[in-house]
Amino acid sequence: MTRSDARLAAMEVVLHAGVHGTEADRLIKGLLRNADLLHAAAVAVPGPARYRRSLRDALQALSDQPPDPGARDTLLQQILDHETPGRLILSNENFFCVPKLAVSRGQFYPRAESKLADFREFFAPDRIELFLAIRNPVTYLPDVFAASPHDSFAAFMEGTDPLTLRWSELIDRIRHTLPDIGLTIWCQEDVPLIWGEVMRRMGDLSEDEEILGEFDILQDIMSPEGLTRFAGYLADHPDLTGDQRRRAAAAFLDKFAVDEAMEEELVGPDWDELTVDLLTELYEDDLEEISQMPGVRMITP
Repeated sequence: MTRSDARLAAMEVVLHAGVHGTEADRLIKGLLRNADLLHAAAVAVPGPARYRRSLRDALQALSDQPPDPGARDTLLQQILDHETPGRLILSNENFFCVPKLAVSRGQFYPRAESKLADFREFFAPDRIELFLAIRNPVTYLPDVFAASPHDSFAAFMEGTDPLTLRWSELIDRIRHTLPDIGLTIWCQEDVPLIWGEVMRRMGDLSEDEEILGEFDILQDIMSPEGLTRFAGYLADHPDLTGDQRRRAAAAFLDKFAVDEAMEEELVGPDWDELTVDLLTELYEDDLEEISQMPGVRMITP
């Protein structure tokens, strides 16, 4: 196969689009730590600096005209050098928009489906998968507000009532606009227990494939004693399945969690305890609805 043929060949293109405040860059760094393993599985994980700006510019040009013939191949040549992978992983938490535009017109990411449609058009020969973490609005909204240039939470929300926001609405828009795109969703709150599983799914690796950094996020919320004991347990039980490792992690976390690390200070909104509880309840109901959506794969502990 010539280099030109390889560039023209269709592949699986994974887009990890955040959302904001869900360890997006940390995830891509975790994948890069496993680059050799992924390379052996014909999965390419280029560094974000190699494609974020050029891909953004290429997609912005689609607002005026269809993509130039060969534009996809030119970008892939820039990204991949001499690789010929079957699967390519791209990541950018600002793909849908910058933080200040994350909430508008009563929706999460109102431009998401149009941006994805451009991405789909640009990578027309390829099979597209979207990977997306979501998060309880109680912590997500203050966090993304803090990352915006707005001086007040009210200005950031643009009149949107947080009680009306639903992640299922965003996912439903994407499903109906682009039904051929595969969707994989997980909750940021579950990340300490499913970090390795997210990386495996993104790289299309088997559930029991050993990867580096599978439980890195536990270091943020588990005591040193707990981490030492958990590492010892894994060393003493090398044949555990992925599911068994996650159950063990949950058991150690239940005993050795650092309470202060599990709490987050809300910056911006003036919510009382009742509002926080109601938002959380609505989020949990929303997760149940998402889990039942056809064509949506959820990663859970």
